[in-house]
Parts: sequence; structure tokens; C-alpha cells
Amino acid sequence: MSSLRESVLAALGGIEVPGGTLLSRDMVRALAVEGGSVRFVIEAPTAEEARMMEPLRRLAQARVEALEGVTAVSVILTAESAAPTLKMGRHPTPQAGPQPVPGVKRILAIGSGKGGVGKSTVSSNLAVALARQGRKVGLLDADIYGPSQPRMMGVSKRPASPDGKTIIPLQAHGVTMMSLGLMVKEDEAVIWRGPMLMGALQQMLGQVAWGELDVLLIDLPPGTGDVQMTLCQRTHVTGALVVSTPQDVALLDARKALNMFERLNTPILGLIENMSSYVCPSCGHEAHIFGHGGVATEAERLGLPFLAELPLDLSVRLAGDAGTPVAAGEGPVADAYAALAARLVADGVA
Repeated sequence: MSSLRESVLAALGGIEVPGGTLLSRDMVRALAVEGGSVRFVIEAPTAEEARMMEPLRRLAQARVEALEGVTAVSVILTAESAAPTLKMGRHPTPQAGPQPVPGVKRILAIGSGKGGVGKSTVSSNLAVALARQGRKVGLLDADIYGPSQPRMMGVSKRPASPDGKTIIPLQAHGVTMMSLGLMVKEDEAVIWRGPMLMGALQQMLGQVAWGELDVLLIDLPPGTGDVQMTLCQRTHVTGALVVSTPQDVALLDARKALNMFERLNTPILGLIENMSSYVCPSCGHEAHIFGHGGVATEAERLGLPFLAELPLDLSVRLAGDAGTPVAAGEGPVADAYAALAARLVADGVA
């Protein structure tokens, strides 16, 4: 956590409200610190409380403005029950060709031909690793039927929408993130047809206040369906990263993902081999449970960059379940993600 962010939280934590403080009552939402610019939302439990809190909003703004290093402050006061309703999953609106996402320099799609190869794990850890390289990073969970990024990134608050149109994304581990999983109950199924999926993706790209980002990572669902087509046809995607395990079955489906990106005219930036090796914590023996080298061989055959071999390790699962990606810590797995992030930065694609 940055020292300025800690100072902001300390300043807000000292502001008392009935029943506690702004922080203890969980009334500070969507806190974002970008350079010297700070923005956040104060969300009151009811509209009546919100109407009485304008002096408190001004106090919070003044205290943050007084902090060393702060150059601009934006504070929005709203109420959960009074906030306009934001409907997700509408039909897509027409647009003239692929569009950029305001403020976002590069968009990387992370895909796979099948589920179960660790694509979402790679997405969250790569986002954190890039943030640790000093990049301004966004992470969009576009796996609409099975969103897992809220759990992996350790966030659960519903994003604020002060006007019923703009969505204020959340912050976690230095990453700006958004997921449909934050807009629905954790155990609630999303039962949508293709047009609603396409509309939801369009909303999460166009209505989210992403701010200024060096790179936005998009965690795609498995397969080659509506979400992938919508993204590549409606958005200026810098390129795609394809994740696969070494085994032949996974590679069969990875080839379909590669073919899809080629047909959608999306540059393929490289292949990543996940679960490449496993080192026994007891004896140190290295095993290749899913085979080894298959993705590297495929990349060489296709003339594509082979970007990384990422190990299979218990710490990855434990960290993901705990909401703190393993790339946020230290050790061999974190080092592997750091090396991948450094390569993407050096190649000028992140």
C-alpha cells in the first residue's frame, strides 16, 4: 500500500460519525489514489443520513487536501438506498467500429480455449506483478458466467454508481478492478443470452471510470464465444495472451483460441505455459504432472513468443482463496510472475 494511500486512510479514519468512524462503519468506498490525485465516495446507509452529511463531506475533503503530496481531491456523497439503480446486462448499443477505452493506453486480452488451465489465476497475478513494476493497471473480469476475480483479489463491495450510469471501480493490491461478480450475489447465477452478455461487457468497458491506465487486462471466459467476439470487434485491443497447460488436450483447445484471435484480427502477443512443473515441498523432487514444454513447442511451431513457464504450487491456490495473489508476496512463484511482467513491459506491450 502506498504511503499516500495510508495517509488518506488515516485521515478519514479519524473522522467520527454516529456509531463509529467513516472507516469503521465502512462508509468510504471506491478510494483511488493516482499520483497526487485522490477520489473516493462516502456512502451513507440511508438518504436521510446522506442529506445531513454534507458538512462531513467537506471536512473529509479538507483533511485529505491538507495532506502532503495531495494535489486534487474529489469526494462524492451518496446513499446506498438513494443511489440511482444501475442495470447490468442490457442489450448492446450501436457503435461505429472498434472504440478505445478513455484513459487506457493498452488493452491485453487473456484467453484460453478451455476452462481449468488457470487463466483467471494468471490474470490476477499478472495484474499485481505489473502494478509492482510501477505500471497503472486495470483488471476487468469478463468471465461473466463464472467471475472469480473478486475472490482472488480479495474484494466484495458493490461498486458505487453515483448517477446510475458511471461505475466507480474498486482498488486492490495496486490494481483498479471491475467484475460482474461484484454486482450480483456471490451464489446467484447469471442466466443471460448472448445480447445481454455483449451489453454487460460494453457497460464494463465504457461506463466504468477506469481513470488513467497504462494497461487494462481482460480476463476472458474460456472458449470462443460472444464475449470474445464483442471485445475484439468493438474495442481497440492491443493484443492477446493465450494461457494453456502443457497437456495435449489443453493445447487442442488453445489452438482454437489462437485461431479465433487471428480471425478477429487481434495480434497474438505470446503463449504462457501454466502449471508447468511441481516441486514437492517435502523432498524437493520436480514433477511435470501435466507434461512439460508442450506450449513452448507450439509457440515455436507457430512462430509466436513463448512468454513464461509458471509453476504449479500450493501457495497459488491458498493465496487466491485468501484474496491476496501470490504475486503480491515473495518467493519463486512471485518471481516467475515478476519476470513475465518485466518482459511485457520491456516489449512495450504493458
